[in-house]
Amino acid sequence: MELMKSETTAGQRRNWLLTVVLTFSAALAAGCGGGGESSGGGPGGGAAARAAVSIETVAPQRISIQREVELAGSLVSSDQAKVSSEVAGVVRQVLVELGQEVSAGQVVVRLDTKELELALQRAESQLRQTEAQLGIDGAKDKEPPPDDQISSVRLAMANRDDAIAQLRRAERLRQQNLLPQADLDTAETRVKVNEANYRTALESVQSLKATLEDRRKAVELAQKKLDDAGIRAPLSGQISERLVNQGEFIRENTPVVSIVKLNPLKLQTSVQEKYAGAVRAGLPVDFTVESAPGQKFSAKVAFVSPAVDTSTRTFPVEVLVDNAQRLLKPGFFAKGVIYTHRDEDVLAVPERAISTLAGVSNVYIVEDGKIRQQAVSLGTRSGGLVEVLDGLQGNERLAASNLSMLATGVPVTVASAGQGAAGQGGAQ
Repeated sequence: MELMKSETTAGQRRNWLLTVVLTFSAALAAGCGGGGESSGGGPGGGAAARAAVSIETVAPQRISIQREVELAGSLVSSDQAKVSSEVAGVVRQVLVELGQEVSAGQVVVRLDTKELELALQRAESQLRQTEAQLGIDGAKDKEPPPDDQISSVRLAMANRDDAIAQLRRAERLRQQNLLPQADLDTAETRVKVNEANYRTALESVQSLKATLEDRRKAVELAQKKLDDAGIRAPLSGQISERLVNQGEFIRENTPVVSIVKLNPLKLQTSVQEKYAGAVRAGLPVDFTVESAPGQKFSAKVAFVSPAVDTSTRTFPVEVLVDNAQRLLKPGFFAKGVIYTHRDEDVLAVPERAISTLAGVSNVYIVEDGKIRQQAVSLGTRSGGLVEVLDGLQGNERLAASNLSMLATGVPVTVASAGQGAAGQGGAQ
C-alpha cells in the first residue's frame, strides 16, 4: 500500500515538471517570435513611434530689473538720554509718567529749593559787599572804576603827595640851616612810608577786583543750581523710564528719567561685503514689521560704515526712518530691501517655463519638433519672470507646459492656446 502511494506521488511530480517545462518553452518561443517582428521595423515598435507631447511655447524676453539688497535689523532711537540731577535735594514733584511725550527744555522733575535759595542770597550779599568796597553801584555799574578813582587809593595818593611836599620844604629849610637834620630825615621817612601805603592800596584794589569776579561767578553758580532744581528734558521724545518718586533725597548725578527720541528712528542692519560698492547713503529702502502686517514703510539709507567686520564679512548700515505717526517703536525687528540700481535689457523667461529639481534649474528648448533640455542659472524674479544669467542666447523657443513629460529627444507638438491649457491641466 505504501509502495503504491509513493509511486503515485512520484508520477504527479513528473507531470508537474513536464507542464512547467512545456509552458516555459511556449513563452520563450512566443518571445522570440515577437522580437523578430519588432526588428523587422514594424509600425508599432521603437522611439520613432512614441506619441508626441502637446505643449505651449514661450520666448525669452528683455526686461528692466530693479536690483535690491535684502536687509534685516532692529529699530533703535536716533537719540536717547538718561537724565540726571545736577544738584542734590529732595524730590518735590515728578511731572511726567511712563510713555508721556515731552519736549526739549520741559521740566520733568522738581527738587526742593529752600537751601539753594539761601545759598544764592548769601552769594549775592558777599558780592554787594565787594562792590561797595570798590565803589560800584550794582544796579547801575557793572565794571569797577579805575584804580585812581577808588577812595582807598585816592587817600593813599594824597598822603604820599603831602609827604613829598613836606620833604621838599624841609630840604629848602635845611639848605638855609633853618631845620635840623633830624627833621629832614623824618620827612624822608614819611615819604617812604606813604609811598608804601600807596602801593599797598593799589594791591588791595587789584585783590578786590579779583574777588569781585570770583563773587560774581559764585552768584552765577548759585543761580544755576537753583535753576537746576527744575530738571529739564534735554531732547524731545517719550519717557521710557521713571526712576525717582516724590519725597526721595537724591544726590548729584542721580538718574531721574530716561527719554527716547521717536522721530526719526534708525534701522540698524548689516549688509554682505559683496554689496559694498552698491550700497551708499541716500538709497531708498522699504521694510515691514510684524506689528503692522501688510504695511510697508519707506526710508532712506543715512550712514554706511567704511569698514567690514572680518568675523561676519558684513558692514554696518543705518537707515533713517520717519516716525511722525508713532507707528514704530525702538526695538521692533524689521525686514526689507535696499533699492540699489536698475538694469536694462536683462534676459528673462516666464516662471512656468522653468523646471527645478534638486536645486538644478532647466528649460526645454524646442528644436525641429523635439526637445533639448538645457540647464540655466537664474537670478532675480520680477512680475512672473525670472532673470537668466547663463544658459540661453535669447532667441530660443521654450516649452511652457507639460514640463514633467519632457526630456531631451522627446517629440512635441505646439498646441493652440485652448489645447495647451487643457493639456497643462491634465498634467497637473
